[in-house]
Formats: sequence, C-alpha cells, structure tokens
Amino acid sequence: MENEIVNKVAQSSLMIFDLEDYYPAEELVVLDISQWLFEGFILKEKDFRNALKNFDFSIYQNKLVAISCLTDAILPSWTLMLVATYVQPFAKKIVQGSKHNLIVTYYQQLIDTLDFSVYQNQPVIIKGCSKKPIPEEAYVMATQKMMNHARSIMFGEACSAVPIFKQKK
Repeated sequence: MENEIVNKVAQSSLMIFDLEDYYPAEELVVLDISQWLFEGFILKEKDFRNALKNFDFSIYQNKLVAISCLTDAILPSWTLMLVATYVQPFAKKIVQGSKHNLIVTYYQQLIDTLDFSVYQNQPVIIKGCSKKPIPEEAYVMATQKMMNHARSIMFGEACSAVPIFKQKK
C-alpha cells in the first residue's frame, strides 16, 4: 500500500492575501531636485525656475515619482510644490520624499480601496517572503483592515505561519 501525499493546505479553507500581487507595475523613480540648485545646495529662484522650464518632464510619463532633494540643502516649502506642478501632467503619482515613502503611500491608497469582506470569518495568511520590497507599513495597514473581517490572521507561508490575530468568540 502506497502512502499518498495529501496537500492539507490546498484542502483547507485557509485564504492567502499577498501584497506582492498588488506591487506597482509602473516604474518607481526619485526626482532629485538638487540638480537644479547652485552647487547642489543653493536655491537661486530665477535660475531654478528657468531650469524647470527647460527640463523635459515627459520622461516621467506614467511613472510613480518621489520628489526629493538628496543633498542637505535648506529649501523653502514652495520648492517641492513648484516642481510638482511640472511633474503632474506626466506622472501617475507624486509624493515628496524617498522611494520608500512612495511605495508606502501607494499601498496606503490601495489598501483603503480593497474589499476585505471576501475574507469574512475565514482564516487568512498574509503572505511574507516576497520577492519585491513590500514595506512593513503595508503589512500593518493590511492587518488593521483584515482584522475587521478574518477569523484569524497569520503571517508567512502556510508551512511556517506565525499567528498574529484570532477573533474572540
């Protein structure tokens, strides 16, 4: 008699929620505004405005853009606002800050729009071990939303999941 291998995970009601499935398909880029500052640090308003007027912002077409200054320049608040007005006609999304800020903002907006009711009263694994750089903040946001629906939440893989949450009876 042969021992048949049974995939108990496939037979269970366990549902998988994978944030990697929602990772942006668009290119994520950082726009460093120090390129338009004198010696990378000093804002000369007239020169800065002229540099923006003469730059081809179409290179940001359909991209997700983080506007940042990668030097320690001290800039007035309107600087990034002005740059955003030039990027806006082309980019799909603009944030101020790093690529990490961009991905967190992307996931925040995404998670707010997802319908978590499909996980109602179900055991759920929020999949870990992704190949893409999913920010920890996204896992926290997903857990917060999932808690309103799932019977239980685990993190990781079906073979080695860590219990995170279980509804009280």
